Parts: sequence; C-alpha cells; structure tokens
Amino acid sequence: MIPASAARQRSPDGRLLVVDEWGTIAHHARTDFLAFLREGDVVVANDAATLPASLAGIHVPTGEVLEVRLAGRDSLLPREVTCFTAVVFGAGDYRTPTEHRPKPPVLGPGDALRLGPLSATVLAVLANPRLIEIRFENPVADIWEGIARHGRPIQYSYVPQPLAIWDTWTRFAGRPVAFEAPSAGFILDWAAIASIRARRAAFTTLTHAAGISSTGDAELDRLLPLDEPYDIPAATAESIETCKGRGGRVIAIGTTVVRALEHAARADGTVRRGGGTATQRVGPLTPLRCVDAIVSGTHEPGTSHYQLLRAFQDDAVLARMEIEANAQGYRTHEFGDSLLLERSRRRRLRGPTSDVSSDPARSLTHHLNGTLDPVVSG
Repeated sequence: MIPASAARQRSPDGRLLVVDEWGTIAHHARTDFLAFLREGDVVVANDAATLPASLAGIHVPTGEVLEVRLAGRDSLLPREVTCFTAVVFGAGDYRTPTEHRPKPPVLGPGDALRLGPLSATVLAVLANPRLIEIRFENPVADIWEGIARHGRPIQYSYVPQPLAIWDTWTRFAGRPVAFEAPSAGFILDWAAIASIRARRAAFTTLTHAAGISSTGDAELDRLLPLDEPYDIPAATAESIETCKGRGGRVIAIGTTVVRALEHAARADGTVRRGGGTATQRVGPLTPLRCVDAIVSGTHEPGTSHYQLLRAFQDDAVLARMEIEANAQGYRTHEFGDSLLLERSRRRRLRGPTSDVSSDPARSLTHHLNGTLDPVVSG
C-alpha cells in the first residue's frame, strides 16, 4: 500500500475496501459507505478534537534539544491537564521518519524540561527510556495557552507539508482531548450524517482520547495503545440499547470507538454510560460484545490498529484483504483510503433470532440488491 501524502480528508477519489461477515472482499468508492447502512443501525464516531501535542523544547540539565509528544492522560476534564504520559525524541522534527529519529538525552525523575513558554518536570521514566510521565508547572490556563500557541500537530514524514491543526479535526470535533486525529471520522461530513439519519439509521458520538499510532521504536510500539480515557454520553448508550433491541448493528467509526465501547460493554452488548479508561488491548482473542462492524483506515500488519482488526476477522481473511489492498494500490494512514470490516460470522456471539445479519443475503456485499457494482473476490 502507498502512504497518503496529502492532507485531504475526503479526497474525491477515495476508496472503500469492504469485507463482509462471510469474508467476501469488495472494492467501492468511499462515497458508497452510506449505501451499506441499514435501517436500525447506529453509527458511532469519536468527536474528540486533536491537540497540537508535539512540543519542541530543551532538556535543561544537558541543554540538548528534544521533542515531547504528549501521548496520554488520566482524565478528560479540562482542569486535569497538568500531568501527561509522553514519548520523547531527540533533535529533529517530523521530516525525519520516526524510526530514524535520534534518541533523547538520558532522562530521569526530577529533570526539568523547557517546552516553549511551558516548564515541565519529569516525574518518572516508564517501561521504556523514551516513555515518561511529566508534570507541567504552570497554571492550568497557561498550560492550555502554551500548548495552543507552541504545540503543533503530531505528524509523520509521509506528509511533507506542515499540518495545520484544522487538518486533523473531523467536522464534528468537540473537546480537544485527542493526541492524534481520530481520522476514521474523516469519512463523514454533515451531509453524510444527514444521509445516515435519512436512511433511518442513527448517528451518535462518544469522546475518546485517541493516542499516538507509532513511535518508530519497535519495543515501544509494542506497548501501544496506551490506556486512554473516554466518555460515553447517555444518549449514545441509549441509542446502542435501542439498536441492540431492534436487531440493528453497531458500526464503530475508528479503532478508538471500538476500544471505548468494548471496555464499557455489558454481556448483552449494551454499554455503560459515563467515563472510563480503556485499558484493554483488543486483538484476535477478544470476544466483541458490542461492535458489529468497524470503519477504519487501512493499516499495516504489526501495528496496534491492525491487531484490533483481528478481533473482527480471521487472519486468513485479513491476509487476503492485505493482498487485495496492495494489488489495488490503496493508500494508508490518516489521509488514506477507508476500510469497512464486519465481524465474522464465526466470531459473532450467539444473539437473538432477530439478528438482521443472520441471513447471508443480508450481509454487507449482498444486501444492496444490485444497487452498486462492486469488484468482488471470494
């Protein structure tokens, strides 16, 4: 697959790779996504706005230049913004691939960091020398202003032009709590949301502090995703309960939505309202209780995002999907093409007989009754 190198959220030539519950693969235009929705479905997106979470600065004890990428926090509350988990790089910026970035100076508890107008202290070095806990020493209002004025969006070398913060916000972005863009939501705009509702499906949101996707360090990447706080509004929990009661599907827009919903899920597939912290790692052994399908970007094997996809389909199906995506030149990463992946029939928990997916003729690639002309491989 080819990294998407232009910061265009809804490229007119965007594509959608569809894998239905039977493992059938089809290729569509991304604009066809709405045609796969059915009455009674609920589409759940992450409405977190992205922070400018990359902060250039100085390691005060040595005077060495470094970059601090904020990567986690314990709460979504605006006042609880003093302490963060962060990943640290040595000198340089996004133009150098993360795997080639130099290591930061040796960091230790009590070390002072000067990050533009902000002062921070290293509280702890965690499971990797580049993964630290920091505390900002400034007042809360100054911390917010300092991040807004001095920070910039976390960015990777495959996008050569500097990102503006609005490049990373979905159309329905709300609270600024994400460290990287919940980019699966780029597939939606307000017209698409209106169309979802016109199809008698529901659209709703939750807020999840989406973390960083890559550090360039294989050992550190194995620790991803970090623990991430979320908040599920009462209206979202009610929409999911209604959906489950009517035999509809819960379609998650992005991996962060899957983490939040599955962490909050009850045995019957409904979810608890309110806040929590997603501490689990969703993977091939995870029994999905709530989410029936995911819309995501196309991800490379070995990444934490790809591991999550393994909860939906067997490895053999995902391997075929990967072959097809490579052969068709799909674009990866946040500004790339999209994937619609339904939970495999073999992985689906036994549910009520009213499950609308129980008939093969109603699977993702069949229920359209010829309204689209997909290129299908079995």
